[in-house]
Amino acid sequence: MSKLAVSITNAKNNTDLCTLGFVVANASVASGVETVVFLNSEGAYLAEQGYADDIHEEGFAPIKQLIDSFVEAGGTIWVCSPCFKKRGLDDGKLIEGAKIVGGATLVEFLTNGAACITY
Repeated sequence: MSKLAVSITNAKNNTDLCTLGFVVANASVASGVETVVFLNSEGAYLAEQGYADDIHEEGFAPIKQLIDSFVEAGGTIWVCSPCFKKRGLDDGKLIEGAKIVGGATLVEFLTNGAACITY
């Protein structure tokens, strides 16, 4: 089975890129590819409930809908632990399907044959 990691480093600082990351992730998981979204840097904000509710890049589905669709299709969301902590986010308010992980988790996924793209 093919594997893809989509690293999303943006949130409200660049709604176009965070939206595109989830569009690609949705296409990947819908194609039967084992897909992980890795939220890091500013992208870590997307893991907190309510943060993404008002992000809607023109021409695309709202980011909350893209996130929900990705999880419902079987996609995995990992959140960079240091990035999450640095931003003072509340792990009690994680979005459904998100899991806080260290970098070693992503490295293991990548060394087991996953490709990676960054948005």
